[in-house]
Amino acid sequence: MANKINLKSILIGGFFSAFVPLGAFLFLKYKGHDGHIKLPKTYGIDRIDSQQVEGNMRYDTTYHTVGDITLINQVGDTVSLNETLKGKILMVNFFFTSCATICPELSKNMKLLNRAYRKNDTAIRFLSISVDPETDSVARLRQYADKLGVNHDKWFFLTGNKQEIYAFARKELFLDLPKGDGGKDDFIHPDQFVLIDKYRNIRGYYNGLDSNIVRLCAEDAAYLIVEKNAIHEKKR
Repeated sequence: MANKINLKSILIGGFFSAFVPLGAFLFLKYKGHDGHIKLPKTYGIDRIDSQQVEGNMRYDTTYHTVGDITLINQVGDTVSLNETLKGKILMVNFFFTSCATICPELSKNMKLLNRAYRKNDTAIRFLSISVDPETDSVARLRQYADKLGVNHDKWFFLTGNKQEIYAFARKELFLDLPKGDGGKDDFIHPDQFVLIDKYRNIRGYYNGLDSNIVRLCAEDAAYLIVEKNAIHEKKR
């Protein structure tokens, strides 16, 4: 039984690594994405402006831009979401090292995503943010990351100020987390992976416990690597 489970894991990992990102990337490169595919939607509308032009109403939607947060990763480096990782596509989830329920599964699936982008690792970074930062020290995060065998330059396990982390999850990523005030339910965390594009718009929420949904997450991230947003590019 153990051999069968291991073989299944290897096959799934191979599928993610070899086919999902490559297929999506090649489709976009040679077919383009003007009407050929449906790019990942953008979440979080800040406002909708309207104006009348030649008798017709035109609407301009402004989407939420994820604000910055500064945290410390497993090797002791300071990481700013919008400065250190500027221009990077981000895959974000929340966890804590002593979690024995869903966290191991979330980390396993995040590792599959990480493995899928080994050859495109300049474009995307993976962030696992602790909801128990007071316990999850840099050393503890390093031990956790080493056990998973991750590349410390590409996948960051992050700790920091507890209130700031919970406020970031709730106000910037619109996730259902408690206030982080030390209550007994503070370590409740979502099972979603959050995909953020290089312009800091939220482009997807994915059930990190469902391998089929995680596969779609990998595809969407590949589309974002080659996406060009005319409005944002003018501002850069």
